[in-house]
Amino acid sequence: MAVQAATGTMTRSQTQRRRRIVQTAAALAVRGGVEAMQMRSVAERAGVALGTLYRYFPSKMDLVVAVVTEELDLLEGGIVRRPPTADSPSGRAVDVLLRATRGLMREPELADALVRSLIMAEVKIELDVRISDLVWRVATGNLEGADTTAAETGADDESESAGTGVDRDSTGYVLVSSLTSVWIFELVEILKGRRDVDEVEGRLQIAAERLLVSF
Repeated sequence: MAVQAATGTMTRSQTQRRRRIVQTAAALAVRGGVEAMQMRSVAERAGVALGTLYRYFPSKMDLVVAVVTEELDLLEGGIVRRPPTADSPSGRAVDVLLRATRGLMREPELADALVRSLIMAEVKIELDVRISDLVWRVATGNLEGADTTAAETGADDESESAGTGVDRDSTGYVLVSSLTSVWIFELVEILKGRRDVDEVEGRLQIAAERLLVSF
């Protein structure tokens, strides 16, 4: 069975090759959705052998996850550069979740594929953990602890938690995680056409005000 290359052990050229593959896949998805992200097409356009592509990404879903993860990296970087300015922790938390929603909805087919993978457990992706960490930092005013390189270093959950000062066993973090779960459900509702972003914003505000009242 192919094993995805560990990003924390890649050379500079391998890192650049991996980024080129991800960017190529994203460009194909923009033009034709997830269906256009055929592994052979990605390999040809990225200028790598098909076998090389599979060493980096054993499945198409792994490639989808990598594209979405890059979106999350951009989100975290944007939050650090331009933090939410709301007075309340709940307001700042909702700001983060709405930015994440808009970022994912720029490519709804990718978002849909990602959500399906989460539900079916097809791949291991810590979308909920990454978003929860970011929301927790923003809500508690601990943005200087943000680690936007976790996806590139290959850090595991334990080291990420220790390195960023996020206490995932605390009551506050559990409440933030519950808010993230609400957000994922609302994301599904958007993808099903049952909600629009404005409706989701209102529902997230209500949930955040209740869940983060003790912050």
